[in-house]
Amino acid sequence: MMASSIYDRDLDKNRANYRPLTPVSFLERTADVFPDRVAIIHGSLRRTYRDFHARSKKLASALVKHGIGRGDTVAVLLANTPAMLECHYGVPMTGAVLNTLNTRLDAAILAFSLDHGEAKIVIVDREFSKVMKEALSQCTVKPLVIDYDDPEFTGAGDRIGTIEYEVFIHQGNVDYARMAPDDEWDAISLNYTSGTTGNPKGVVYHHRGAYLLAQGNVLTCNMAKHPVYLWTLPMFHCNGWCFPWSISVAAGTHVCLRQVRAKLMYDAIAEHKVTHLCGAPIVMSTLLNAPDDEKKPLPHVVEFFTAAAPPPAAVLGAMKVAGFNVTHLYGLTETYGPAVVNDWQSDWDALEPVAQAAKKSRQGVRYMALEDLDIIDPETMRPVPKDGETMGEAMFAGNVVMKGYLKNKKATDEAFAGGWFHSGDLGVRHADGYIQLKDRSKDIIISGGENISSIEVEDALFKHPSVQAAAVVARPDDKWGETPCAFVELKPGKTATSDELIAWCREHLAGYKIPRMIVFEDLPKTSTGKIQKYVLRDRAKGM
Repeated sequence: MMASSIYDRDLDKNRANYRPLTPVSFLERTADVFPDRVAIIHGSLRRTYRDFHARSKKLASALVKHGIGRGDTVAVLLANTPAMLECHYGVPMTGAVLNTLNTRLDAAILAFSLDHGEAKIVIVDREFSKVMKEALSQCTVKPLVIDYDDPEFTGAGDRIGTIEYEVFIHQGNVDYARMAPDDEWDAISLNYTSGTTGNPKGVVYHHRGAYLLAQGNVLTCNMAKHPVYLWTLPMFHCNGWCFPWSISVAAGTHVCLRQVRAKLMYDAIAEHKVTHLCGAPIVMSTLLNAPDDEKKPLPHVVEFFTAAAPPPAAVLGAMKVAGFNVTHLYGLTETYGPAVVNDWQSDWDALEPVAQAAKKSRQGVRYMALEDLDIIDPETMRPVPKDGETMGEAMFAGNVVMKGYLKNKKATDEAFAGGWFHSGDLGVRHADGYIQLKDRSKDIIISGGENISSIEVEDALFKHPSVQAAAVVARPDDKWGETPCAFVELKPGKTATSDELIAWCREHLAGYKIPRMIVFEDLPKTSTGKIQKYVLRDRAKGM
């Protein structure tokens, strides 16, 4: 046996020189250093870091008193509220795993997620009580249900739980000592994918990845001390791209927002001097298309980060005129959200607007927190030439890649084949190393930041008695980035209208998955009968 290095002799890990990394430590540090700084703004509420930390500890303590421990799942169906931020710290303080549920999903998918994740507790915003009540009726698990009454919510909604959130956390102890992860590899959160065939897959994050990506956001977004972050990105998306933890790194302020409305955004930016926000193209469209009486002058250039379909050149130009600097990001649920950034080169400033837009539409280069990124031929597992033309699959490797898919070894093994995470996205690599996506191998449509499976929409259309064949592709949309466009072939002798099929889809799909356009025609096919989707994509772009 080879002798160990001299640096391995009598130099062991101990409590003094090694602690597992966890993003929970960010809040502890900031509460110690800046206890009186405002951490959360929500309507008239102002909450300091001292209070934010104390409430998170009380939440953790109350969860433990109700039997939550290491490896248990706590699910939440919440809007962008202070409670959602507290859950990002309080739940992992117990060693448990946070499962943030998509508020836009239907009861059947929510029920599957609760059962698959074996939720022990679920915290429900009153706005979503109806769909959660239906989901719970379909569940095998019987979690403790906690109602959250947000003072900023003025709509209808019943309490369906056994205890209200504020009452629940007041059962906890402010002196609770958090449970550190046994290992950085311990799970911290569970996020379900939304655009695949069949049931969604449960993506598992670990403490190390969340810690690194949260810090990576601060570096990538060039956040100075005390940023002011506006929550237009849903926190249920990849744990808000890890920004609930990032803002504590920089001792910043969270400005919560239940609804993405132009007036609310402009008012918040003007009043609180917002420095950063993230969102899909629809957020940009909402800001740009607001009535003049809702717009307000920006206090400074506001950094806007988007990670959906590349914004059109006209939208990028309009955002710049409006006072926003847009940065294009790329990532997946499996990479903790964005892990690739279009890092802007100063010499691109001299380019004409169209050329600048072409540069800005590329996905870019890896985050500092990501160890490796490449465009690889999935057959040979070799990188493609950096010629901007040769297609390959975008693949990731490093500490900000998921642990894997919960209870799905086959899918996990396939995703990590060859020592890389296979994104399923196809693209090229340019001579300067920047990657650019060209297509999605699984035909996922990204609309308003939501993933839509073309196959799922096609399946719904196929169930209509008049439909013989259907193909769904992405159609560019200035507001949503992309929307589903359905090409439909009817059975001989059968009839159907566009309105009829859209109404049919409304009965079988979540609202955001419904095609915005139905085109009736004979579908183009190969000699083997396979539908030529690339032909339909080109056609949809011109409609």
